[in-house]
Amino acid sequence: MVLCAAAAAQDSPAAPAEAPAETSTPGAPAVPSALPTPAQQLEEVIVQTTEPRYVAPTRRDRIGRIWAPVLIDGKGPYRLVLDTGANRSAITTRAAQSLGGVPAVGNTQVTGFTGSAMVPTLHVSRLEVGDLLIGPSDLPVLTDVFGGAQGVLGIEGLANKRIYADFGHDRLEITISHGERARRDFVVVPLTQTNSGLLVANVRVGTVRAKAIVDTGAQGTIGNMALLDALMRHPPRNATHEEIVGVTLDVQRGDNIPAPDIDFGSMQVKGAHITFGDMYLFQHWKLTDQPTLTLGMDMLGSFDVLVIDYNRHELQIRSRQMPERPYSMRY
Repeated sequence: MVLCAAAAAQDSPAAPAEAPAETSTPGAPAVPSALPTPAQQLEEVIVQTTEPRYVAPTRRDRIGRIWAPVLIDGKGPYRLVLDTGANRSAITTRAAQSLGGVPAVGNTQVTGFTGSAMVPTLHVSRLEVGDLLIGPSDLPVLTDVFGGAQGVLGIEGLANKRIYADFGHDRLEITISHGERARRDFVVVPLTQTNSGLLVANVRVGTVRAKAIVDTGAQGTIGNMALLDALMRHPPRNATHEEIVGVTLDVQRGDNIPAPDIDFGSMQVKGAHITFGDMYLFQHWKLTDQPTLTLGMDMLGSFDVLVIDYNRHELQIRSRQMPERPYSMRY
């Protein structure tokens, strides 16, 4: 099982947003029994008015997120990070506590950007958001998925769906795709889908052809060493050293470097940064030899509207005409 939510910190790993799970008998999966009060549960669901409820755009001082309000067994909604790089959904320890009375059913191995770990699972009957309905599922229970979210919404059930994220109006829609074509003010980026469900675009980074994985669960855009080697043999002296923290809380280091122009067909992105490293997940995906990068929310959240249409295999993008956008686009 792959869960790709990842955060980057220049000085130290990101601190967990949730309290760690209580200890239990070795080998016996368990979910902490202490349940928050209804008021505490409400505090976890309702977002303050100064913060977007569903989609947070990328600004110069922070990296955005897409949060889906998901009902789990009719309870919630729970605030889950929409993660197109994760093949399964998962919840945090705190969210598992608030479900209450649902026994843990075993352990499962999850693979994150920086490592893998065995975690307990929780059986639920359904997850619902918009037109998306996921049937009975054993959800991994994670200590933390960053950004104050209560879990990760993976790609199961998205095969015929259309994701519409409007960062300018804080709006998220997950609907059944009816094959809608992009409007004239949108740029269309064709996608292919791997056997594991990853969405991949063909891009050019400078003069280098590369595979770009659309990963809405990752904060930053990350490149493998094959891409770095194709661009330059050694990072420049002004590279910023970063620590990448995955959902397993393993940490790997990388070099954050200003990237050449990135061409998506008719659109060109200028001023992007890529963190390069020999990340665990690239090894898991067997993508260490071919130049590859994952497009994180530092780039995806800089657009005005982002549409992912699984039926049409398209990324539809409308650029943001705002002075604070971190990247510039040319068509």
